[in-house]
Amino acid sequence: MLPSPQRLAQQDNLVALLIQQGLDFHKQGNFEEAQAIYEQVLAIQDHHFDALQLLGAIFTQTKQFIKAVEFINKALQINPDFVSCHLNCGIALQSLGRFDEALNSYDQAINFKPDYAEAYSNRGNTLKELKRFNEALLSYGKAISLKPDYAEAYSNLGVTLQALEHFEEALVSYDQAISLKPDYAEAHSNRGNTLKALERFDEALASYDSAIDIKPNYTVAYYNRGLALQELERFDEALVSYDQAISLESDYAEAYSDRGNTLQKLKRFDEALVSYDKAISLKPDYAQAFYNRGTSLQEIQHYDEALASYDKSISLKPDYAEAYSNRGNVLKEMGHFDGALASYYKGISIKPDSAEIHWNLSLCHLLLGNFQDGWQGYEWRWKNEKIAPFKNKRGFTEPLWLGEQPLIGKTIFLHAEQGLGDTIQFCRYVPLVAQLGAKVIVAWQAPLVNLLKNLEGVSQVITVGDTLPVFDYQCPLMSLPLAFKTELDSIPLAPQCITSDMGKVAKWEAKLGKKTKLRVGLVWSGSTIHKNDHNRSLTLSQLLPYLPPQIDYVCLQKELRVVDQALLEQHPEIQYFGDALEDFTDTAALCELVDVVISVDTSVAHLAGMLGKPTWVLLSFSPDWRWLLDRDDSPWYPSVKLYRQTEINDWDSVLKRTKADLEKMVG
Repeated sequence: MLPSPQRLAQQDNLVALLIQQGLDFHKQGNFEEAQAIYEQVLAIQDHHFDALQLLGAIFTQTKQFIKAVEFINKALQINPDFVSCHLNCGIALQSLGRFDEALNSYDQAINFKPDYAEAYSNRGNTLKELKRFNEALLSYGKAISLKPDYAEAYSNLGVTLQALEHFEEALVSYDQAISLKPDYAEAHSNRGNTLKALERFDEALASYDSAIDIKPNYTVAYYNRGLALQELERFDEALVSYDQAISLESDYAEAYSDRGNTLQKLKRFDEALVSYDKAISLKPDYAQAFYNRGTSLQEIQHYDEALASYDKSISLKPDYAEAYSNRGNVLKEMGHFDGALASYYKGISIKPDSAEIHWNLSLCHLLLGNFQDGWQGYEWRWKNEKIAPFKNKRGFTEPLWLGEQPLIGKTIFLHAEQGLGDTIQFCRYVPLVAQLGAKVIVAWQAPLVNLLKNLEGVSQVITVGDTLPVFDYQCPLMSLPLAFKTELDSIPLAPQCITSDMGKVAKWEAKLGKKTKLRVGLVWSGSTIHKNDHNRSLTLSQLLPYLPPQIDYVCLQKELRVVDQALLEQHPEIQYFGDALEDFTDTAALCELVDVVISVDTSVAHLAGMLGKPTWVLLSFSPDWRWLLDRDDSPWYPSVKLYRQTEINDWDSVLKRTKADLEKMVG
């Protein structure tokens, strides 16, 4: 029996009343009450269009996207040209990763309403997700042309421009969004991301802070603020920012992982590992967290565990070139060189333009004595922005000379580029360049200028950073072995390249007093900022038990670590001069006045070797490439004797051999 017209009218009135109640709750953000009422309507009229499309809208807003698509499609079967349904369907489909269907929904909306700015903007969002950035730009542009005050479209346009690395244009777009909507937290935060990409970290911080002022619980802004603080080396503040992000979103795996990176910078490796493990527990397929975990394990020389972490990251992300590179580094440190080379080559096959992997490969080749491949690969250093001397490299308009062009009648500029020891080692090439007929201008680091000013063949000496004179060619000092095609059997002789200042020798001889017994120069630690310092340096407490008492000792270090200062004061048999060593001419004079120099791998070892002074260099298990492998002598320095660890971290055996040889000298 069909309901009477009167009953149908009553039913329609009830439904209309319910729909209005639902809309009131809906506008207040009370989605549960609104949903219940819309469902009540459908219980009365199961094909009620408004109830279906409004439920679809609620499910879209509450991120129940599968249900959203279901109800919106039911509504569209009733009213196919209802444009907001097509828009909401596109948003839900996009959120489900069904991007092609989402595009179709937006196109349907635009077909029914050609001036639908919101559909164009959301269409741009989907194209952005598909990395079809240029098409996305067109879609955002259309949205803005239809709705010039559309702040959201300007912000998303900025995100797309940033993805295309059009950073300055992206900033203009964010600024436009913010001018239209000053309390637009997302635009402030996205602006910060672009400034961070431009390495304008202080400005990025200001943008993140603006976003957080507007939206105090803005988790992503706290996280990105932590990244910017980390880049500024404000590590403690970065930790606070990550912790704030985590307090707002306890399952924020990325924040835990980057928090671990900051702890690693602070050398709090155990805490870093805890943070990485938390990230991995939250996101078991998080390849980057496994990679980061491997870097911390590598730093504390837990090499087997580091390898396992890198291998796991690679299993999750087979094209993870950086993980192959670090895996190679670990294998090199363990002495597994074939495996290391294979890992580097695999990384390069994935990412052929990776300067870092080419650089790591070159260091392995050089350590193995494969100089031809090593010198060629070493040139990649200038593209390796992860290493400070190359990140801030000096630009030249003059051509690089690598041995190809004749130099007769030409002026060439040779410039120091890395550490003091590197300059001392490779200055031997300068006279060879002069012998090719060139006028040679050199730039040395300030502490070396007086030491090297009389080097044979040099026409002019300047200090690194000074205004440059006019020249025809330029060459970094450490590219000269490539220019001269240096092999193991053709390394230029070192002695006599550097000579001591006899006036300084006399001055220091008076300070040291009359020599009555064996005199030994000591260097047990190098610069704390050296990347490999934890492997190459000792503490004085480690060294003291191996110093025979019947010897005079002279500390050749200018700087002392806090841990060594008080202990050195208790041992007057070791003379220490500190700031009295004004530059390397003073250090060279002291080297002349000792019988033997004992040094870890520092610039003093190179200085003593260049002076032809008997020098004993104490080396870690996997040393710097210039000391090569499996030999106790050096082709770079005839007077140098090498004392190598036979196992990782085994300084004890090295120092025992050193002590025994000193005792033989005493007799």
